Amino acid sequence: MTDIAQIYIALLDEGVDVWRPVQAERLSGNTYRILSQPYDREIESWQFEPGDVVLCEIVESSDGRILAATKKVNPG
Repeated sequence: MTDIAQIYIALLDEGVDVWRPVQAERLSGNTYRILSQPYDREIESWQFEPGDVVLCEIVESSDGRILAATKKVNPG
């Protein structure tokens, strides 16, 4: 059984903090793999890409506390 969660990825080059909600598979603890999903690189620049394994932590955003990808890690 897979554990799918919504995490947030920072958008780059926005001038202000902007977070994109994405679907990710929880691997263990606070480690997630970003699932394949629509991503138009001509419209948005994500900090992390689909397929990346990332560490997540709770961060404060303008909308409150969110589970955000903060660092790319090597799977293993």
